[in-house]
Amino acid sequence: MAVETSPLTGIIEEDKVFIDFGEHEGKSVLEVADTIPEFYDFLIDKKNTGKCTIRRSKDKCFRLYVTHTLN
Repeated sequence: MAVETSPLTGIIEEDKVFIDFGEHEGKSVLEVADTIPEFYDFLIDKKNTGKCTIRRSKDKCFRLYVTHTLN
């Protein structure tokens, strides 16, 4: 049986990863994918350019961050 992977979170389920910046802070990636597809596409673009990270916080939740650099 193949495991489905997300283009943004990989093998981590999208409903378990929460955005930790901006106006969508606190929303799950799955919620954003369903309600704001343009922002979801933006996040995928940032991941593909290496400017998006997922970290596990002390409360054992996964948080998604986008790095802002001047380059």
